[in-house]
Amino acid sequence: MDVLDNEQLRAEELTDWRKLAQRLHARYRAPDARAAGRAAADFLALDGAGDRLEVRLFGAVLDLALCDRTEGRRVTRREVELARAVSRLAGDHELVAQPAEVTQLELALDTANRSALAPFWAALLTGDGDGTVRDEVFDPTDRVPSLWFQNTDDHDPPRQRWHLDLWLAPESAEARIAAAVAAGGTVVDDDNAPSFTVLADPDGNRVCVCTSLAREDG
Repeated sequence: MDVLDNEQLRAEELTDWRKLAQRLHARYRAPDARAAGRAAADFLALDGAGDRLEVRLFGAVLDLALCDRTEGRRVTRREVELARAVSRLAGDHELVAQPAEVTQLELALDTANRSALAPFWAALLTGDGDGTVRDEVFDPTDRVPSLWFQNTDDHDPPRQRWHLDLWLAPESAEARIAAAVAAGGTVVDDDNAPSFTVLADPDGNRVCVCTSLAREDG
């Protein structure tokens, strides 16, 4: 499978799309809800087997996500071609792309015992105790955020073990961080920015603001 990494995907210059944690994401605004519905039906018709493109409607807003699901959630050249076809069709429907608005929320759990914890969380979140892919739990229908396990040394409580990973379009991250700091948060660690920046709320609870930049992983 010809999986593309983040650098290769940026070279494709998919103007309407942004790579977040695993998939390509796009957001479009239609003139009204009926126009959005017609566009959604045409988008889905482009995906022959119906297993790569996800379309969600919120009034006149369409949120799209795209990936190959045969070995987890990856992006190959087939998805790049489909993304380009969707963008062309969006133009025909007079939709307006809003790439800076794409967002993905993931849950991250620090643990030294992923193999014991993963079946529990997979069963709880998806109903399938064998539903882990690599080091992550994905709900096939995306009813709940995906969950990944961050390897840590074993330790005694108390310690914050859960945190949120908020994936944003690269051009949106700086403004979102600034807004969070203005609202009372602090920057805990920005050594790995723009890949991820660690923030804390006024009580010290941490969250990572993530982008696809400066990452070796695909």
